[in-house]
Amino acid sequence: MVDYNQIESRLAALEKLPSLNSNSSIPKALEKAGFSRRDFMKWAGAMTAFLALPASFTPMVAKAAELADRLPVIWLHMAECTGCSESLLRSDTPTIDSLIFDYISLEYHETVMAAAGWQAEENLENAIEKYKGQYVLMVEGGIPCGDKEHYLTIGPHAKTGYELSKKASENAYAILAIGTCSSFGGIQAARPNPSNAQPLSKVTDKTVINVPGCPPSEKNIVGNVLQLLLFKELPALDVYNRPKWAYGLRIHDLCERRGHFDAGEFVQSFGDEGAKNGYCLYKVGCKGPYTFNNCSRERFNQHTSWPIQAGHGCIGCSEPNFWDNMGPFEEPLASHKFDTVFGLGADSVSDKIGIGVLTLTGVAIAAHAVIASMKKNEE
Repeated sequence: MVDYNQIESRLAALEKLPSLNSNSSIPKALEKAGFSRRDFMKWAGAMTAFLALPASFTPMVAKAAELADRLPVIWLHMAECTGCSESLLRSDTPTIDSLIFDYISLEYHETVMAAAGWQAEENLENAIEKYKGQYVLMVEGGIPCGDKEHYLTIGPHAKTGYELSKKASENAYAILAIGTCSSFGGIQAARPNPSNAQPLSKVTDKTVINVPGCPPSEKNIVGNVLQLLLFKELPALDVYNRPKWAYGLRIHDLCERRGHFDAGEFVQSFGDEGAKNGYCLYKVGCKGPYTFNNCSRERFNQHTSWPIQAGHGCIGCSEPNFWDNMGPFEEPLASHKFDTVFGLGADSVSDKIGIGVLTLTGVAIAAHAVIASMKKNEE
């Protein structure tokens, strides 16, 4: 049950703290970027809905966003492409999400900070010590471990990525694995995984909030920060430690092409009449029935589109071991089996144990497609 008084007290305490960015504030930054108070409150209302909170929480979500610069953040880069950071930083039309993230107190972020070498390493050590037990740790990228640990060696003291992420995790208030590489190993951990890349959860015994996606949407990142500000506790997580408010439903459940699936209208090959008419992409490899994410609601490129809308099926990038399990990306999974933490072939809701071999579910979906197509042809 939600305790409004407790949240109000939490926000009041945060408001008394000095901003970690003394040169500006989030409200001033939004105003300078041309966002009106009305724009901001509309965003807060949408964010409240995204977090599965009652509409009455909107003013408190707005207040939490305005106070986000009280929360120190350390962002580490491991074995990755920096795509998760780029999705936030390289916006040609900054959104409210990206502006808020810009003004969160990033105490260390290799992509955006001016420091390098000895100075950068000193900044990281100072931030960990100064904000011990208070900072949010965000890690991007898989982490080489074991006898391959040296494959990722960083800085003038030649510390490994494993050493850095382990130390930072020990002193963090909350830990977020940003992107599929940090959450599940990503492409770095694809077979045969020569660097023995592992997810962040293999480095620490503390709870890690996984925010997978290649890349994840900015709302899925900022939303977790707001959750911590509002409740001072982790969000409800599924079996893969993903926040349920963002990853609780399948792509298939929310897909704009779902009606075509139910009607037996499928793209048979890219460029055919079905593709032109926006038919379901399952037969050309869409992994939407097996993938949990909110891409269809959140979208990308300033919220204008997403892969399925653009004409290509979901490749399941927010699922564990998607690079090995979901391929080939342009073929359906009807005859495939893939590994999960529960063994071979889990295909259930994201917070329950898989109910059996995925092949059976894949065959059932394929059978539905055939039967629905036959009925449509008869009509």
